[in-house]
Amino acid sequence: MPKLNMFNSVSLDGYFTDANNDVSWAHAAPDDSEHMEFIAGNAKGTGALVFGRVTYEMMASFWPTPMAAQMMPEVAAAMNRAPKYVFSRSLQKADWANTTVLDGDPAAEIAKLKRGDGPQLTVLGSGSIVKQLTTAGLIDDYQLLLCPVILGSGRTLFDGTPGRPVLKLANSRAFKNGRVFLHYTT
Repeated sequence: MPKLNMFNSVSLDGYFTDANNDVSWAHAAPDDSEHMEFIAGNAKGTGALVFGRVTYEMMASFWPTPMAAQMMPEVAAAMNRAPKYVFSRSLQKADWANTTVLDGDPAAEIAKLKRGDGPQLTVLGSGSIVKQLTTAGLIDDYQLLLCPVILGSGRTLFDGTPGRPVLKLANSRAFKNGRVFLHYTT
């Protein structure tokens, strides 16, 4: 049975987007070859990616482009090659290669995928999807990249999540650019 992971960048004050839904702050870090190797290594996974529509459209507008291939060739190749699921009630079809549009309840659809023999699943971004899957108890691993920036306001991943899921720290890693990777399991 495949596991479900989530990966997201968060600010020091706990936001994954700023008040204008901008995430550019998450990519504005000083050069750090160790951090870039880590990001490229994560992208080499063989799992499937899961998105909400907004995150999907942002990713699909960048990763298939020549600019992405030039800036981060390994990551771009992996993102384009990976199977992808996008939750949307408005998209009729997906233009990004290897993408399946799902218009059902995210918790029910992910539970079905987790019962199958498919690859590991990773939710990228997609705060409302993360919240729904956390509430349903479907996320096995929480992977956060803590960015040393204070936004002051924005959207949190878990605002309004009922209960208090207790997580265990599996590992962590600090980078020279000030970012800290945190990996928690349920």
